[in-house]
Amino acid sequence: MTLMNKPGTYPKNIFVSLNDLLKMEHLSKGFSFLASKQKVRSLLGGKHASKLRGRGLDFEEVRHYVPGDDIRNIDWKVTARTQKTHSRVYSEEKEKPTLIVVDQSKSMFFGSQKKTKSVVAAELAALTAFKVLKEGDRVGGIVFADNGIDIVYPKRDRKNILRFLEKIVTRNRELIDSKPIEFDKALAETLAKVKNIVTHDFLVVIISDFQRYRPELIKFITRISRHNDVILAKVYDPMEKSIPKKKLIAGNGEKQLLIDGENASLRQEFKDDFDGEFEKFKVEMKKHRIPVLSVNTVHETDVQLKELFKRT
Repeated sequence: MTLMNKPGTYPKNIFVSLNDLLKMEHLSKGFSFLASKQKVRSLLGGKHASKLRGRGLDFEEVRHYVPGDDIRNIDWKVTARTQKTHSRVYSEEKEKPTLIVVDQSKSMFFGSQKKTKSVVAAELAALTAFKVLKEGDRVGGIVFADNGIDIVYPKRDRKNILRFLEKIVTRNRELIDSKPIEFDKALAETLAKVKNIVTHDFLVVIISDFQRYRPELIKFITRISRHNDVILAKVYDPMEKSIPKKKLIAGNGEKQLLIDGENASLRQEFKDDFDGEFEKFKVEMKKHRIPVLSVNTVHETDVQLKELFKRT
């Protein structure tokens, strides 16, 4: 009998529960996805780190110029016609819809110390969803997994978030028995669905381990970023970049491989490969002004997120 057939036997930090994700609501503070609330040197602050637009501005009215008004907002046509200086007044647009794409495929079902990547991804999705709702915007999500893709369309509704979190929990618990899918193909299919949902000025947050940085994947992401803001959150486990200093056997369910972790040059090569590939990916994303967050499976998810947003 598998774990899936035993109610209440889901080990904490290996699988996630709805109650675990609901606890993220009171932790969703101390950071913001709004450009107007970013520190100049934060991860999302400044035009070189990100192109986050904030909610944008809507034209409201033209009125007489008042000392202190931004001269860039002077309406020169009205000023010329009336012979009196007038300013255009804008109000902040009230909506910045967010779509959260979260990976619950087999590659996420790994953790060497504290949590699996799939649990951390679920926590990140919950933190993001609750924060966006607190800021007054619509939020929805897509869960892509080995057994299918779930879509929850953006709404300004806490019940909608609960539906999204329930989808994540369901897919998360399927990981015990699911068979791995072709990651690139699944993510490409998911991003194609994203394009059908987002129009323009959306915030799209993609949470995954991004196991492979294929050109096709980068192309999909950059296409979405042309008219929307995109943030990538890479979830990783320390063992994916640092082999323990001992001999160990690694397997994928079909094959096994003996790894000599006592070999210093092998450990360094392994680390350099992980860091090098990730750095190239970040550089490529930076060309399109797409921020890339890196979150591990060891430290508390909310603490890492807050640190990333205030990092200089």
